[in-house]
Amino acid sequence: MKKFFAALTVLLCLLTATTALAAKQSAAEQRRQIEALHDKTLAQLYEKYPHAQRVIGECYAYATLSNSGVKVLFVGSSHGRGLAFNNQTGEKVYLRMKELSAGLGLGAKEYNLIFLLNTREAWENFIAGKTRFGASAEASANDGVSGGSIEGAEYVAPGVWVFQMTTKGLTLEATLKGIKIYKDKKLN
Repeated sequence: MKKFFAALTVLLCLLTATTALAAKQSAAEQRRQIEALHDKTLAQLYEKYPHAQRVIGECYAYATLSNSGVKVLFVGSSHGRGLAFNNQTGEKVYLRMKELSAGLGLGAKEYNLIFLLNTREAWENFIAGKTRFGASAEASANDGVSGGSIEGAEYVAPGVWVFQMTTKGLTLEATLKGIKIYKDKKLN
């Protein structure tokens, strides 16, 4: 158990250091790094769910967010950054994400979120930070494009589905979460 807490402490230090380093990079360097994370996230998604490439190509817009999170006893938080792309207009929007959670839990993880935005209204609300995320126990959801389902995706808000892929770590938790996704003012 002591090793687990030691590893958790080291991870917290690394997450803090990573955030501090990102603040010292130029805006152009940060954009390049986010675009590389975006490409890597999509490649991992397509490897796990090959049908996702078709669905992403057919949806109105999509976004990827790479996140790190820690949960210790009753409090947890995550932060991340990403890129939203509008398939209709070609517009790119750089994003930030913050998540706070309350409830019992313990652990740390890195994970990627891939949002599918199937309507113009869903895009506009998402980019403006107005999307409110709801819980769902669905294993798949209608893609709203071809009448099929999106294996591995979860319906989270009107016109919005999400894939979540954990890349590193483990958490055990039963929590209520508040997620805020917003434009990165420094990068847009």
